[in-house]
Amino acid sequence: MSDIHIDDFYKDVGLIFLRLYANFPRKTTLYVDDISGPDTPDDFGLHSDRFLACFGAMVWLKEHGYIDFEAPIKQEAIDQANLSHKAFLMLSSRSNLDFEEDEIPDHLPHSVKELSMTNVTQLRKAIRSRSSSQIRKCVHYLLSTSAVYD
Repeated sequence: MSDIHIDDFYKDVGLIFLRLYANFPRKTTLYVDDISGPDTPDDFGLHSDRFLACFGAMVWLKEHGYIDFEAPIKQEAIDQANLSHKAFLMLSSRSNLDFEEDEIPDHLPHSVKELSMTNVTQLRKAIRSRSSSQIRKCVHYLLSTSAVYD
């Protein structure tokens, strides 16, 4: 049985990577509810555990050198966020994973085939699958191999 909070962490990390990769090299404001979904604060205005866990994933990624940001905006967003050098290299490198959706046609140029074999492409496929096990496998692979890029 899987720990749901760990599956949520992997999904959050994957979505954070994809959002920042899509904006790279520009800095952007990354809102927690864009990653975790809408929040349902309690009667005192305190955020839900799910929302706070997503914010915690953002802080964890910074503490471990995957992303940079200037400052949190309360617990609702991170300002001037960007991928670190390590994360950019990790995502743009060739992957040993292969979540096949469709066969790559032979007539495609070599450069297109190479792009389809990158870590970011595999992460996109895992996220699109909506499979917790694929997302977990992909993000775990990325985090465990990232030491190469330090």
